[in-house]
Amino acid sequence: MVRVSVAAVSKRYGPVEALRSVSLDFEAGRLTAILGPSGCGKTTLLRSIAGFVSVDAGAVRFDGAEVTALPPQQRGTAMVFQSYALWPHMTVFDNVAYGLRLRRVPEALALVEIGDVEATARRKPAALSGGQQQRVALARAIVVEPRVLLLDEPLSNLDAKIRQRLRVEVRRLQRRVGITTIYVTHDQEEALAIADRVVLMNRGVVAQAGTPEQVYLEPATEFVADFLGVGNRLEARAEPGALHLEGQRLPYGGSARGPVLVILRSSDLGLAGSAGAAPALAGTLEESLFLGAYYRHYVRVGAAVLMVDGPVPAPPGPVAITVPPDRVRVYPAA
Repeated sequence: MVRVSVAAVSKRYGPVEALRSVSLDFEAGRLTAILGPSGCGKTTLLRSIAGFVSVDAGAVRFDGAEVTALPPQQRGTAMVFQSYALWPHMTVFDNVAYGLRLRRVPEALALVEIGDVEATARRKPAALSGGQQQRVALARAIVVEPRVLLLDEPLSNLDAKIRQRLRVEVRRLQRRVGITTIYVTHDQEEALAIADRVVLMNRGVVAQAGTPEQVYLEPATEFVADFLGVGNRLEARAEPGALHLEGQRLPYGGSARGPVLVILRSSDLGLAGSAGAAPALAGTLEESLFLGAYYRHYVRVGAAVLMVDGPVPAPPGPVAITVPPDRVRVYPAA
C-alpha cells in the first residue's frame, strides 16, 4: 500500500490555472474521492499523479520518493477512464491480459464479479453491456497489481440503477484488494457514499478535505455548503441573537455581524403547515414536484424562492418553513 502526496502542484493551460499550488496527502490503502464542478481541476490533478500531465511546479511523491519526472509506465499506477478505453478488436480476455507477464485474467474477472468468466472472456467489448464493460476496465486495471489505482469518473456513462449498484461493488473491491485508490467524480452522492476521504476542489484549489461526514455536516466555506446538497442562498443581516432576511427575523446564536450570506439546505428544512403554526420563515407554497422518494416544495419568501424537501405533498398557499438552528450556515457576504 502506497501513500501518495502532492506538494504545491501547479498546472497552467495558457491563461487558465488548472491547479494552483495544490498540496494533498492520500492515505495508503484508502479510497479518496476528488469531487467538484466541471473545470475545477480534479481530472488534471488525477492525470498529474498518473504522469499523463507534466506539472509546471511542485512535486508528486509515492511513499516519500519523488516520481514527478517519471513517465506513467514507471510509476506503478493503473487508470480506469470514463470511456472504458477497451480495445474493440480484442476479446475481453485479451483486453485484460494486455501488458501482463503472468496471465491472471480469470482471477481478475472473477474479482469484479463479471458473471460467467469463461464465456465472457471470449466476447468482444461491443457484445457487453455498459456495466460489464466497466467491470472489464476495472479488471484490466487491477490485474497488473498497481501501486495506485486511479479512476476518472468511471461510472458517469452508466444509467442510474447500474451506477448505484457498481459504486457499492467498486467500494467492496477496493477494500478487498487494499489498493490506494483515487476516484474522481462530479457526483456528490457517489463521493460521499464510497470514499474514506473526500477532497472538494474549486477553481484549481482545494476547498475542503475530510471525511464524508465532515465535509457535508461541517462545510468550511460558502462554496462547500452550497455545492453539497441542494442549497438555498439568501442575503441577510446578522445581529446578536437574530438574522434578518427577506423582511423576517430568524433566531441566530452565531458570532457574525453585519451583511452575511445564509445557506439553507433543502433537506434540512420542513413545512409546518400554515404561516402561524411555528416560529419559522413565513412563505407561500407555489409548487410541489414529486421526485419519487420525496417531494420538493418551492416556497416564496419575500423575493426569494426556497426549495424544501418533504415526505408528503402539500397544497399551494401560506406555509411556514421550519429551520433547525444547528443547520443554519452563515458566511461572510461576498
